[in-house]
Amino acid sequence: MSVLRIHDLKVEFPGRKSTFVAVHGVTLEVEAGKILGVVGESGAGKSTVGNAVIGLLQEPGRIGEGEVFLHGQRIDNLPDKQKRLLRGRRIGMIFQDPLTSLDPLQTIESQLTETIRIHLKLSASEASARAIELLDAVGIPDPDIRIKQYPHQFSGGMRQRVVIALALCAEPEVVIADEPTTALDVSIQAQILELMKKLCADRNVSMVVITHDMGVIADITDHVAVMYRGKLVEYGETDQVLGRPQHPYTQSLISAVPRPDIRVERFPMVDYIEEAGTPTKHIDIATHWLGKARAYDKPEGALVKIRDLSMRFVTRASIVPSKRRFLDAVKNVSFDIHEGETFGLVGESGSGKSTIARLITGLFHPTGGSIDFAGTELTSLTDRRQVLAMRRQMQMIFQDPYSSLNARMRVRSIIAEPIKFHRLAASNTEVRQIVDDLLDHVGLGIAAGDKFPHEFSGGQRQRISIARALATRPRFLICDEPTSALDVSIQAQILNLLKDLQEELGLTMLFISHDLAVIRQMCNRIGVMRHGELCEVADCDALFDNPQHPYTKQLLELMPSMELLSRANLQESGPTGAPPAP
Repeated sequence: MSVLRIHDLKVEFPGRKSTFVAVHGVTLEVEAGKILGVVGESGAGKSTVGNAVIGLLQEPGRIGEGEVFLHGQRIDNLPDKQKRLLRGRRIGMIFQDPLTSLDPLQTIESQLTETIRIHLKLSASEASARAIELLDAVGIPDPDIRIKQYPHQFSGGMRQRVVIALALCAEPEVVIADEPTTALDVSIQAQILELMKKLCADRNVSMVVITHDMGVIADITDHVAVMYRGKLVEYGETDQVLGRPQHPYTQSLISAVPRPDIRVERFPMVDYIEEAGTPTKHIDIATHWLGKARAYDKPEGALVKIRDLSMRFVTRASIVPSKRRFLDAVKNVSFDIHEGETFGLVGESGSGKSTIARLITGLFHPTGGSIDFAGTELTSLTDRRQVLAMRRQMQMIFQDPYSSLNARMRVRSIIAEPIKFHRLAASNTEVRQIVDDLLDHVGLGIAAGDKFPHEFSGGQRQRISIARALATRPRFLICDEPTSALDVSIQAQILNLLKDLQEELGLTMLFISHDLAVIRQMCNRIGVMRHGELCEVADCDALFDNPQHPYTKQLLELMPSMELLSRANLQESGPTGAPPAP
C-alpha cells in the first residue's frame, strides 16, 4: 500500500471576481522507501501540491476537490490542531526559500532543538546533541560552533542545509522537498542527494522531490510526474519518462536542459504551447540604453581589477583578543574582468563567491586589498555622488528573490524606483514604458506590474529581480545565482536575454553559479574558489576539458548524470537539436 496517496486533487484560490484553479485533477502515489519527482515550469502548481498535502496553503487557497491519504488515513480534512501535530513529526517539509523559512531572531540551535523537543521526548542536552549531528550530516563544517549562530550568518547554500536538517529533526515518514538543492553547489548537492537516498533506503522514508533540476530528477527519483499549468501531463517510472518521453511538453522541457559537455551559442527554448495564442511582441530594450545614459569612457586594460582582496568576519567578539574568533571569507583573491566578457565564479557554498560580489558593489568593506572599477579605486571613494555614480553602473541580481523585493510595493514601483532615484527618465510616462518593456522581456508581461511579489512563484520573483537590476542601464552586472530558482525553460529564456544584452550593449558580467552546465554556456573565463581562496582561473573550455587543480577535477566529477536526458535528446530531437513540433 502507498504511504502517501493524492487522489484527484484540485486546489483553488477564490478572488473577488473569479476563482483561480492552481491544481486540477492531480493523482499521485508514493510507496515506502521510494522517491517521487515532480517537475514542471515555475507556476505549474508543483509547490502548491506539496503545500496542500501538508496543510500549508496560503489564504484564501483551499482544496476544492480530491483527497490526501497517509498510510490509508485521510489527512486533508483533519482539524488544524491535528494537522500541526502531523507536520514535522510524520511529514517533514524542506521549503524552497531558506531565508524566509528560518526565524532571523533565533539561533540555529534554538530552532532545531525546538522542533526536536516538540516531537521527540528528549532532554535539552540530548536535543542539542542531535541538532549538532544533523548539521554535521548535511555538510555544515564546525557544527558545534555554527549552531550558535543566526541565519543571516550563513551563506544561501548553508541556510538550505539548515532547512534540510530541520525537516529531518523528528524522523518523519514522508519528506516533501521543495527545491532541496536550489542553492547548493555540486559537491554539497551530491552529499545531500546521497543523504536523501540513504534516508529512504535505511529508514523506509517516502519522499516527494519538487524541483526544476532535471539532473536531480535523473539521479535520485524512482518515478516522475510532469506538471504543466496545474495539470499532470505525464507520469511514470524515471527511466521511461526521461529516457522515452511521450508528451510534447516533456520532450521540449528535456531539450532545454543546458549541456555540460559542449558549448552552444544559445540555449534551446521550450516551444511547446498547449493552446497556441498570439505571440508576445517584444520591444527592443536597447532603445532605452542609448545616448548619454551609457556614454562611458573606455577603461585602460580590464574594467574590473581585483588585487589581494580579503574579507574577515568576526564570529565571536570578545574584549580578550585570544578569545576572539574570525572567519576569513576571502583570502588574497586577485583576478581581472575585461569589458564585454562574462567571468564566472564557481565553488562550494561558503567559499566566498557571494562575499566577493558584495565587496565589489560596496555592500561590504574589505579588510584588505583593492577593487578598481573603470580606473576608479572603489575602496577609497568618500564622496556620496561618486559612490552613487559607480553604483548606478553596476547592479546585482541576488540569489534570494523574495527577501530582496519589498513585499509592500507593487512590481511596477519596485522596478521604477531605481530609474526615478538615478533620474534616468524625463517623465513618469517614460518610466512606465521602460518598466513595461523590462517586464515583457523577462517573460512576465505588462500586467505583472500591478501585482505584489507574493502573488508570484519563486521563479517569477527572480525575473522581477532581473528586471529591476537592468533598470539603471548598468555597465557591469553581477549575477549571484540568477537562475537558481528557475526551471529549465525560463532559465533558457533569461540566460538568452543576458547573452543578447551583453552582445548588443557591451555588458560586462560577473556570473556566480553552482550549476556548472550553465557556467560553461555563459562564461568566457572561470575562477574556481574554495575556502575563500582562488584555486584556478582558466578559459571556459580549457577548464572543463583539462582542469589543473584537484578541487576543480572533483567538482567536474560530481556533476549530476545526464545520461537519460542525453538519450532522450538523441531520440526526440531533429538533426539541429531542436525539439519536435507538438
